[in-house]
Amino acid sequence: MEISNPVLSVDYSDPDVINVNRKYYLTASSFNCIPGLPLLESTDLVHWNLIGYALQKLEPDSVYSKPQHGNGVWAPAIRFHNGQFYIYYSDPDFGIFVVTASKIEGPWSKPYLVQSGKGWIDPCPFWDDNGKAWLVHAWAGSRAGIKSTLILHQMSADGKQLLNNGILVFDGHEENRTVEGPKMYKRNGYYYIFAPAGGVTEGWQLVMRSEDIYGPYENRKVLHQGNTLINGPHQGAWITDHKGNDWFFHFQDKGAFGRIVHLQPMHWVDNWPQIGENIDATGLGEPVHQLKIQANQIPSESFIHSCSDEFNTPFLNLNWQWHANINPKWGSPSANLGFLRLNAWVMPDVKNLWEVPNLLLQKFPAENFSVETKLDLFLKEPGDKTGLLIMGSDYAYVGIERKETANFLVYKTCLGADKGKPEQTMFEIPWEHESVLLKVNVNPEGNCKFSFSSTTANYQSITPEFKAQPGRWIGAKCGLFCTGNIKTNDAGYVNADWFRFLKTK
Repeated sequence: MEISNPVLSVDYSDPDVINVNRKYYLTASSFNCIPGLPLLESTDLVHWNLIGYALQKLEPDSVYSKPQHGNGVWAPAIRFHNGQFYIYYSDPDFGIFVVTASKIEGPWSKPYLVQSGKGWIDPCPFWDDNGKAWLVHAWAGSRAGIKSTLILHQMSADGKQLLNNGILVFDGHEENRTVEGPKMYKRNGYYYIFAPAGGVTEGWQLVMRSEDIYGPYENRKVLHQGNTLINGPHQGAWITDHKGNDWFFHFQDKGAFGRIVHLQPMHWVDNWPQIGENIDATGLGEPVHQLKIQANQIPSESFIHSCSDEFNTPFLNLNWQWHANINPKWGSPSANLGFLRLNAWVMPDVKNLWEVPNLLLQKFPAENFSVETKLDLFLKEPGDKTGLLIMGSDYAYVGIERKETANFLVYKTCLGADKGKPEQTMFEIPWEHESVLLKVNVNPEGNCKFSFSSTTANYQSITPEFKAQPGRWIGAKCGLFCTGNIKTNDAGYVNADWFRFLKTK
């Protein structure tokens, strides 16, 4: 089958992939969103299903009970060793952690702090043929005060302790600024480090090799944008399928749509990987758009179908994430009652929703889609509000706000939310109905057209359209919220009847 990149048009930043018994598992950065460390499964490298998460809570809770945009889980590495799954990840403010499980579906261990400290990022473990364990990582200049170098440590066999202070194995200052995200492998007697450089939006992929794990490492640029439209094709994983074919996963930064995932063909020449197409004499390739691979179905047609939620089970759809560590008081599914209860959670002294933790959101699942939801209204106090939200550094929502003794349908935007700017009311009318239907259409330019109705037959559009913006290191997200201004002993709430995605043309 010939398929088109991206294979996963969803914001799974810094993807890492492994092959275990002919099944492929992918994890990715999740930053401050919880649950974190998503786990995706595939049998063909193209069609991916979200099957769970390896992280239910960020530590310390005293920090992550509030939104910490752009912090949290950075650039994880997943490995399978001696019958055990390992995921190493970095928190740029607290250090390097590992979680483990005997089965991919869990249960996963609580995070274990392998190395504390600011600026330790992008760890990758490696177990050599002789049983010795190693860990390679990069530095975040924003915290460590140094960057553009890769450091290698010997590690205890159980992967829980670094045994030395680290050896500098690569310095990218001259030609490969901001080298980071290393992944270590071994093949034909060579140690390889795959690593991105050059920055998120315009970077390239490096490969280093040495016959000694400490180096010196030769290096080559093996993938760049070239004459394609795929900018910054880097940071990902080398994978060998069950037929012995080699592939390389990487992301592409698409602004409001996040860092989407591409798959590139890969082969070896003189023990150097060659990735993509139009490979020049130095081994530098360009990403392919069309890809020939055996696949079960077209990838873009599959993921969006898993995102809708009828709220008829005891559990939320796996695609939902909160913007901070979960507080049960925010709300819960009702199982057989057939709705999601969201309480009007009071957050004192917040400037706007950027500072609110109880945002229940999903990634954009495609470049063309619509979202529709039905909310049954039980708002009580002035300032209680709920709605359908497009969230990023700017945000917009259509929803219901309680004022004195009456509800109003409102359309509000907030430009510069990350800078503390206030919301602006763009549209407002009294709302006397006990429920409301809300809808938003999103196009490939990130333009969002909101509408509302009291019945499914007649939606009224609202102007102006809103331009979605990414958050901090993540794409824009869509979802629900319910907040209040006045604490009582019986808060208002909203019951979400359903939340439905549809791929549009």
